[in-house]
Amino acid sequence: MFTATNSQTTHPHPQLVSKVGIIGAGISGISAAKHLSTYNPVVFEATDSIGGVWKHCCYRCTTLQTPRCNFEFSDYPWPNRDDPSFPSYQEVLDYLHGYAKHFDVLKYVKFNSKVVEIRYVGNPSDSENMNQKPGDYGSLLNGNPVWEVAVQMSTASTVQWYAFEFLVLCTGRYGDIPTLPSYPSNRGPEIFHGKVLHTMDYSKLDEKSARLLLEGKKVAIIGYKKSAIDLAMECSQANQGSNGQPCTMVIRTLHWLVPSYRIWGLPLFLFYSTRSSQFLHERPNQSSFEEMLGTLFSPMRMAISKFIESYLLWKLPLEKYKLVPNHPFEEDYASCQMAIVPEHFFDEANKGKILFKKASNWWFWSGGIEFDDQTKLEADVVILATGYDGNKKLKSILPEPFRSLVVDSTGSIPLYRGVIHPLIPNMAFVGYIESVSNLHTAEIRSKWLAKLAEDAFKLPSVDNMLGQITRDIKAMKRTTRFYQEKPCISTFSINHIDEMCKEMGLNPWRKSNWFSEAFSPYGSHDYYEQDN
Repeated sequence: MFTATNSQTTHPHPQLVSKVGIIGAGISGISAAKHLSTYNPVVFEATDSIGGVWKHCCYRCTTLQTPRCNFEFSDYPWPNRDDPSFPSYQEVLDYLHGYAKHFDVLKYVKFNSKVVEIRYVGNPSDSENMNQKPGDYGSLLNGNPVWEVAVQMSTASTVQWYAFEFLVLCTGRYGDIPTLPSYPSNRGPEIFHGKVLHTMDYSKLDEKSARLLLEGKKVAIIGYKKSAIDLAMECSQANQGSNGQPCTMVIRTLHWLVPSYRIWGLPLFLFYSTRSSQFLHERPNQSSFEEMLGTLFSPMRMAISKFIESYLLWKLPLEKYKLVPNHPFEEDYASCQMAIVPEHFFDEANKGKILFKKASNWWFWSGGIEFDDQTKLEADVVILATGYDGNKKLKSILPEPFRSLVVDSTGSIPLYRGVIHPLIPNMAFVGYIESVSNLHTAEIRSKWLAKLAEDAFKLPSVDNMLGQITRDIKAMKRTTRFYQEKPCISTFSINHIDEMCKEMGLNPWRKSNWFSEAFSPYGSHDYYEQDN
């Protein structure tokens, strides 16, 4: 489909060592490598280990957000999958390493190999002709190098170039590039007499250095999502002595906290992760009749959200600390924003070790932080739990004109099935769309991509793919006000995978009987036979 034009290159001749290149060896990267193993892919990993954020962006108290049975590969169950506790980050890493060793994925990985540049070898205008007729996307692996990749080894000063027919980007939305706040003039970190760092920097500290940073210090944590909450727990644990100081969480937007995956004794999956429950929610490609039914059943959907909120307000002292969000629980679930609160988190708040300050805007003064209500907070250390800029990370290595295509006006990466950008040839993205279990989301897309590479099915025309992307985004937009923060399909994930199964020629109904289809949760294990 795309013809290489080597005359355009001015760098040393690249090595053609494989048809498929993969960038990143986190969950998405090792899953993609396993399912594309037929092509002996080359996986470039900038660090010395697989695991991605689970290796480089976790704290000692970080745990998985979902039960382990919901966070496993379809063909590699946890050894103790029925254990109800949330696995620690080290357990998750051990599980990922076990998977990589079991399927001999590590042999594909080049560690300490940072991709610093990507070049398209063909004519970018080729991608503009892809919408001439339906299904004319062509074979992904056609014998011609399309992408050239520059790799900087940590042990060498030179850059090595590689050539691939197909490239899979698995750099993810987290890690590497932090999202940093902006400040008024002369109100930034430069006037603060204390220490300022991002959670990315904190996660690199060893246990002793982290304790020294926090112990006996007045710490302000900017943020209220999972990383901020875990960090507040570590801070409180480091300040248990007589000289201990409180840690203050500075919160701009409140989100619902969840203590466990049981609501009034019922498993959470009953409300959102079964076919019957997801039928109540907005989803792409609905018929007029389905839209009418959705409208009729909307009171039931709202009642479920209120039912869950009633439990959270009873179980957690959210009202006491003025931490009740002003939006329904279902909006946080639909946008993958809810956080599992660590055990004893509010015990520490009750002891005065964790404080909360709600503020829309803040900036620095010499002794700490000042807020838009003219109050001030003294601090020795300010830690920015403000997230990561995955879009910037992605755009930093993509060449033009493709760089300008990866982020649309909503802030999302417009991907068909969360994998293919219709206007970027011979490239796939895995790990840029989220659900309740990102491992499951990455694995099913890796399977779909492998089938596509095998020519098991053809992609629709560019116009049809762009239309599907638009419908996906509209469904997210109508479900939650936080749709721009991250692409999340948690409330229509079953329907989303159904459509992928149909494209792969598989039966989307995976259960043994209609009752299970309606009321049992869907997970990775339901798709195990896809590999057989």
